[in-house]
Amino acid sequence: MILEMKVPSPGESIKEVEIATWLVKDGDYVEKDQAIAEVDSDKATLELPAEASGIITLKAEEGDAVAVGAVVCLIDTGAAKPAGDAPAAEAPKAETPKAEAPKAEVKTEAPKAAPAAATTYASGTPSPAARKILDEKNIAPTTVSGTGKDGRITKEDALNAVPSMGTPTGGNRGSERTKLSMLRRKVAERLVAAKNETAMLTTFNEVNMTPINLIRNEYKDAFKAKHGGLGLGFMSFFTKAVTRALQLYPDVNSMMDGDYKVAYDFADISIAVSGPKGLMVPVVRNAENLTFRGIEAEIKRLALRARDGQITVDDMTGGTFTITNGGVFGSMLSTPIINPPQSGILGMHNIIERPIAVNGKVEIHPMMYVALSYDHRIIDGRESVGFLVAVKEALENPVELLMNGDAKKALEL
Repeated sequence: MILEMKVPSPGESIKEVEIATWLVKDGDYVEKDQAIAEVDSDKATLELPAEASGIITLKAEEGDAVAVGAVVCLIDTGAAKPAGDAPAAEAPKAETPKAEAPKAEVKTEAPKAAPAAATTYASGTPSPAARKILDEKNIAPTTVSGTGKDGRITKEDALNAVPSMGTPTGGNRGSERTKLSMLRRKVAERLVAAKNETAMLTTFNEVNMTPINLIRNEYKDAFKAKHGGLGLGFMSFFTKAVTRALQLYPDVNSMMDGDYKVAYDFADISIAVSGPKGLMVPVVRNAENLTFRGIEAEIKRLALRARDGQITVDDMTGGTFTITNGGVFGSMLSTPIINPPQSGILGMHNIIERPIAVNGKVEIHPMMYVALSYDHRIIDGRESVGFLVAVKEALENPVELLMNGDAKKALEL
């Protein structure tokens, strides 16, 4: 029986996918549920499992865009599985050519080697002395005009040769042209659209991370022990600070829809994480209702799914505001691009000890620059600056503003 395998729908809005990589070859025997291909949609990369066991016949090439529901391969379910030891019978033949190896020595003794020496001094070819000089000067022989017999390059030509300014004479100069994945092309399209179709503006501030560092240093071991190895990171503090600020400045938690503004009374926070296929932005749903432990657990779950290539379209759909952390890669300051159709994105950066003025005195504190990019069509300067100041205030006074005055209770210790 011949089974037609069709492209399943990765999501409601996705009409076509691209064959990123075939994990099997045409004519291979595949087992049921074995991953046979990776397919790219404009939102994620997914594995395509075999629907039955049998011999596979591929009907699409890598890089082909195929519609959802189209046939991409056939599986002959009636074919027997090939014997695994069949190729071993060919092994003895590999030793046969070794017996003729001495014949290669006959060529080295051929007296015809002398004429080859004559060709060494053909037009444009350096003599041995000239070649040594050119190599020392890192000059390609093709850039030197020979004045010797038949146009050969003499020692004097090599001594007089001068490297051409701006002309490479050594090293690799290769290039490679590869097609971007559908996911990467979609990301590029959305980023350009965000720049071209929104009135994007960025405002900056800085945060003294000392209070958060003190809390983490005091409670991180107990937090990890109490919650099954879960770490107490910075992201839970930032997520809590953002959800609080969104309640204070609801325009930041809204988006444009034609001539209308859509406002949300919940905070679905998109968290940018790095995966093997590039940047992914899974969503922490109703983050305003989650505890520190709940936020850390959900971020860890989504990050692991992204790392293992198990992230789904549903995991990344929606989101009312985005947080991205360039600091994990060493970024000191940046202007993050809005994740459309959202109206705001908060950029975190690396933490560096810097001198700041505290109560009229210079002190050294761990400082982080933060950036808020926002759509000025819907968010005014007052809201954007107020929002970022509210985030700063919460991070610099986390016990009072994020933990209701009791850090141990907030951390469920």
